[in-house]
Amino acid sequence: MADTFTWSPTVAGTSGSTSQRVRKAQFADGYVQRVADGINSKSSSFNLQFIGDAATISAIMAFLDAHSGAIAFNWTPLLWAAPALFTCEKYSQPTRDGDAYTITATFDQTFAP
Repeated sequence: MADTFTWSPTVAGTSGSTSQRVRKAQFADGYVQRVADGINSKSSSFNLQFIGDAATISAIMAFLDAHSGAIAFNWTPLLWAAPALFTCEKYSQPTRDGDAYTITATFDQTFAP
């Protein structure tokens, strides 16, 4: 069973997008036939920002490093009813502002652990 990412990102530094994979057939009269590409044709990606003390940011980085960008983990995006599987191949090195540290990370939805 996949681990669960439990830290909450800041609202201000968070953005996301959803892509729908579609196969298209273009016909000469301008008609286009479309169909969803596969059973998991919808996937999401989130750019997240985390702000916290040194211990919190270190724990987040350790969690992401332990998953090596290849091992999926559970995370529940805002307004999603249930957690989904995500990977994180890229995150920033922390920046410091007084006692607060900031990192950004990109979570990409995946469909296999």
